[in-house]
Amino acid sequence: MQDHHLRLSLPANREIILIGTAHVSRESIEEVSRVIREERPDLVCVELDQGRYSAMEGKDNWERLNISKVFKEGKGFLLIANLVLSGFQRRMGDELGVKPGEEMKTAVLTAEELGIPCRFCDREVQITLRRAWARCGLWNKCKLLSSLIAGAFSTEKLSEAEIENLKKASELDGMMAEMAKYLPPVKSTLIDERDRYLAAKIWQSVSSGEIVQNSSGGLRAAAVVGAGHLQGIKLQLEKIAAGECSSDVEDLNTIPAKNFLSKSAGWIVPIIIAGLIAAGFLRSGEKAGFTGLLEWMLLNGSLAALGTLIALGHPLSALVSFVGAPIATINPFIGVGFFSGIVEVSLRKPRVEDAQNITADISSIRGIYRNRISRALLVFFLSSLGGAIGNFISIPSLAGLLAK
Repeated sequence: MQDHHLRLSLPANREIILIGTAHVSRESIEEVSRVIREERPDLVCVELDQGRYSAMEGKDNWERLNISKVFKEGKGFLLIANLVLSGFQRRMGDELGVKPGEEMKTAVLTAEELGIPCRFCDREVQITLRRAWARCGLWNKCKLLSSLIAGAFSTEKLSEAEIENLKKASELDGMMAEMAKYLPPVKSTLIDERDRYLAAKIWQSVSSGEIVQNSSGGLRAAAVVGAGHLQGIKLQLEKIAAGECSSDVEDLNTIPAKNFLSKSAGWIVPIIIAGLIAAGFLRSGEKAGFTGLLEWMLLNGSLAALGTLIALGHPLSALVSFVGAPIATINPFIGVGFFSGIVEVSLRKPRVEDAQNITADISSIRGIYRNRISRALLVFFLSSLGGAIGNFISIPSLAGLLAK
């Protein structure tokens, strides 16, 4: 077995052992337990937040999810991304017989067994996802969702050897380079920011004075982190130790405010459509204007309703999609998925078993349609997609009417 950890000597007689892991690796579980037992550190830090650890223990589960509230707060796309990512990790874990994040849980349990203090050093996953989403433009959001969905339904299987190869610097460098090229904002938020955040929280944990120093007057900590963060955290810790950067990372816990361009982007399509329809009335008369208005409403509403029907949504959800799509276009602060999603969960209320089986069900098309939570999300997504396609199709159609 090859070890994947680094040792850092820091000022004030402190040492940090960084243990790099793969999140669905049997070898990582064994290595984490062995290193902690052999080293007997004064502190163990893990790449988890309290919420994710509680979910692993079953203390925080999907039964508490209020799907209507998710739609009302405009977090539908975030929940889809979160679910797809969870389903992908679960599928990988099922193939290898290892639960995702089991090595982190092993670190916590081993520390508890040995009486070693443990600290959760990662940022809340919802903040990470919201920051990544906020930093993506429309095109990058589409690319992110398509990548997640493609990954969730990919039939390609990774062997244990391939999982272990992901710990190697050469493999990781290549993967990070590809992500940086394909989705720069996502790579920056999921990897670079969290390198800085994790390093800062590890530093704060060993510097807080809360942990009793060992017999040599120093303090030694073991930090269990994903292998993709190993070198980045090492670099950040060295910068903090050298005084080149601060260990204050509160700025990374906020959601970036939208700039003027982002705020105005949602109005561009409605303004173009309204302008073309108004031009039709002014230039070609009432008949042409009403023809353009009716054509847009039919395209926009019909494709939104079609998306709902493809998701096997309730007929009333499809009707609401048809009527609500034009309203949602005029008011970009409310998407058509807001209307169709809420109607769907009102008519087909999620059951306890839907909440209990959600992460397993989303790994297959049949499961997504069977589960009322994931089907409501599918209604939300496909009705929104259909309405958006209808709008884009209607723009050249309305322009064509003006040219006649």
